Amino acid sequence: MMRGLNKVCHSLSLISPSPLYPPLFPSIKLSRFSSLHTPGHLRTHSSKSLKTTTTTTTMTTARLHHLVPINSVASENGGSNGSVSSSASNASATEDNLGGRYRLPPPEIRDIVDAPPLPALSFSPQRDKILFLKRRALPPLVELARPEEKLAGIRIDGKCNTRSRMSFYTGIGIHQLLPDGTLGPEKEVHGFPDGSKINFVTWSRDGQHLAFSIRSDEEDSGSSKLRVWVTDVETAKARPLFQSPDIHLNAVFENFVWVDDSTLLVCTIPLSRGNPPKKPLVPSGPKIQSNEQENVIQVRTFQDLLKDESDEDLFDYYATTQLVLVSLDGTVKEIGPPAVYTSLDPSPDQKYLLISSIHRPYSFIVPCGRFPKKVEVWTTDGKFVRELCDLPLAEDIPIAFSSVRKGMRSINWRADKPSTLYWAETQDGGDAKVEVTPRDIIYTQPAEPLEGEQPAILHQLDLRYGGISWCDDSLALVYESWYKTRRTRTWIISPGSKDVTPRILFDRSSEDVYSDPGSPMMRRTPAGTYVIAKIKKENDEGTYLLLNGSGATPEGNIPFLDLFDINTGNKERIWESDKEKFYETTVALMSDQTEGDIHINQLKVLTSKESKTENTQYYIQSWPDKKSCQITNFPHPYPQLASLNKEMIKYQRKDGVQLTATLYLPPDYDPSKDGPLPCLFWSYPGEFKSKDAAGQVRGSPNEFPGIGPTSPLLWLARRFAILSGPTIPIIGEDAEEANDRYVEQLVASAEAAVEEVVQRGVAHPSKIAVGGHSYGAFMTANLLAHAPHLFCCGIARSGAYNRTLTPFGFQNEDRTLWEATSTYVEMSPFMSANKIKKPILIIHGEEDNNPGTLTMQSDRFFNALKGHGALCRLILLPYESHGYAARESIMHVLWETDRWLQKYCVSNGSDVKADLHACKDSTSKGATDSENKAVAASAGGEPELADLEGEESHSLPRSLLCRSNATDVKMEHQSSPVK
Repeated sequence: MMRGLNKVCHSLSLISPSPLYPPLFPSIKLSRFSSLHTPGHLRTHSSKSLKTTTTTTTMTTARLHHLVPINSVASENGGSNGSVSSSASNASATEDNLGGRYRLPPPEIRDIVDAPPLPALSFSPQRDKILFLKRRALPPLVELARPEEKLAGIRIDGKCNTRSRMSFYTGIGIHQLLPDGTLGPEKEVHGFPDGSKINFVTWSRDGQHLAFSIRSDEEDSGSSKLRVWVTDVETAKARPLFQSPDIHLNAVFENFVWVDDSTLLVCTIPLSRGNPPKKPLVPSGPKIQSNEQENVIQVRTFQDLLKDESDEDLFDYYATTQLVLVSLDGTVKEIGPPAVYTSLDPSPDQKYLLISSIHRPYSFIVPCGRFPKKVEVWTTDGKFVRELCDLPLAEDIPIAFSSVRKGMRSINWRADKPSTLYWAETQDGGDAKVEVTPRDIIYTQPAEPLEGEQPAILHQLDLRYGGISWCDDSLALVYESWYKTRRTRTWIISPGSKDVTPRILFDRSSEDVYSDPGSPMMRRTPAGTYVIAKIKKENDEGTYLLLNGSGATPEGNIPFLDLFDINTGNKERIWESDKEKFYETTVALMSDQTEGDIHINQLKVLTSKESKTENTQYYIQSWPDKKSCQITNFPHPYPQLASLNKEMIKYQRKDGVQLTATLYLPPDYDPSKDGPLPCLFWSYPGEFKSKDAAGQVRGSPNEFPGIGPTSPLLWLARRFAILSGPTIPIIGEDAEEANDRYVEQLVASAEAAVEEVVQRGVAHPSKIAVGGHSYGAFMTANLLAHAPHLFCCGIARSGAYNRTLTPFGFQNEDRTLWEATSTYVEMSPFMSANKIKKPILIIHGEEDNNPGTLTMQSDRFFNALKGHGALCRLILLPYESHGYAARESIMHVLWETDRWLQKYCVSNGSDVKADLHACKDSTSKGATDSENKAVAASAGGEPELADLEGEESHSLPRSLLCRSNATDVKMEHQSSPVK
């Protein structure tokens, strides 16, 4: 995947928020200065999704919160579109089965969600210009309702011939980054039609041109296919790349790449293509699948797969591409035959192309990433050089983590060489359960080897290969890891010196964030690739790297930049984040325009700075005086919550595991005057191999709180306390499997968190709601089943509740249902539906394509609950997938959630006064028999309800209630805290 990094970094260098779920075993951290999967930069659906190698980007993921408001989008999405109606939050009983219209949440929530978005940022390869990529607000539902084809694990918009549900930019502004760090006036890219939708914005290697796609909804012609446009950066004038209006982009997998500064290789729709094949009304025979060869094939519950021969034909129709070389002067040349090309990668010297494609026979049980795959080398003018591999259909990849495809994989160009290939090959047949040494071998070979020249072995690994960071012939870093043990190792090798023995640089647990040494910062080469930056000091012949680390500590993350001597291992900390008020990170090198080592006194680094109440701003730090120059001045995205209170809290589980959470309190909240608040507990469990690692602090108390359109933090505007991300570690030490004690550890973690916020007097013990998305929804249902004494109600979004429907593994469980039957059953809240007595709101997208969370999961869970008389409500969102996108859907989800919280949390009528009086004379070290029984029941994971003073519904152990009796009594005499 380093090939993908090199291409992506030079093409856009987009600063964007971190991905929601980071990889379990990153050899090094994802880039903070690269084009990640964001709504704006839509290379999200390129062939990178087909690859299986761990990404080994070496810079940290950007947290840029963008720049200027786009007022023009407010009228498009800010108001009613005719299908959304506003109503009071507290619905009457007659509204319980509303189903005919979308609703809007209260204005205090709606105003935050409807705030116009700010542009994304992209630096030029020379770091002298910045793009402002302008965006609109949430898309209307009509866009999600466009017809789409679900084929081979992907969804295709046939009208555009690209992946469906793509977001887009509405405009591009160009700013010069002046020597003093300020921005020059904006030049708006112009020349394209009004209302155009812009995607795939990429810089040429020399930074003189931009390429991007344009689409517009041409309802009269029934076509909105994409065309490629280019812009001269100096003039900002845009024009179509192809003179012919009949040449359209095929962006189902790849789209286009710069081959050199004036030539692009474009995936186009074949001009000879006709209309889509029609499915016959009468099938020619039954659908048949056979395993008469008795192969062992275990796959997870993939969705949107091919179903029959008609689907195969339709997949070929939309995915087949004709590759075209086109120059900026308009010269066009078709190269290669039409095929389903999934990846295009020019060599650093611009002489060769690495071309990947997939072909038949296809499969009905795995997605297209496992279809037969051919990898070839061509010259850049389209002449075939050689075939590297033709991998067969991979239906039999074992489900055990760290298992991979057989044969050559992760085939890439060396970033530090003109045209040298490297790849990995498994020695265990791809099966992680097979014991063998070595497990992976890394090979290297020229693009055009001499006759009889065999691939050379670069390195051998006993764990699973995870990628390479290249520097030069004297230095490269090789990464390997193993999921079962969480072990990760970094090797230092000398690619050009066989007599230099490879040595281990770092050997640690990926879970142990305190020991993370950081990742080497990368620099751009003139060829547009990225290599490890070498740093030199005055009168010092040592070899130094810059290690960029998150700096995890028991007090929170304190990011750092270390000058690291690769030979001695000595470190010198040359920069560190402020510890008291701010959270700062190093984002990227800004002094990599020239070749060779970078002198420490000429070092320039892009950094970010934020606090609990101040949103992220960006600076350029210059050595040797470390002068800091602010280059952005972003407005606060939600000023109405600018004075919210944020605190990272620590507490302990009954088994001694240290836990943390982030506690948010609404602006101007005073616990002595306002008393305890209704509280929303929102989390997502995680698996660990050790208690020590599970108890480590992750994140910073000084980070700015980002609030997305479905964030639980929105309820700060409704005067809720929010317990965000309380750690729920599910630990399986040594040979123990974590999930074998899932329920026990889940309940114990939740109990500790609830006890902490109640003890602090900020959360009303009978007004604590629990919620989560996906695996967090699974958690929510389990807590309502097994810890009903803790929560008054729950919100479960897009979850899976019956693990027997995912029999070949789920989340981080790689045992099958038949290997761990009791675990699957005990973990499934569906099997405990009869125990759920607290109100639960279930929300799911009707078109959920996430493996494991089929919409059927929520439908069947609701029916099971209803069959036992549970108080429950099911909301199915038309056209929505695993995450929700359309404004109508998001607003309705917020309305439903707010209604649920107001009705079953804020207005919860549990009377805790009797408990307070009962425990008034209790001592801190004593407890009654009934209290002990209640505590034991809750801690043991069994759904035994505490019956304290006749209260069954929302009782807590009396020790909890007594600790906050003053504030609890106060709450009995005041109105709802929701204003």
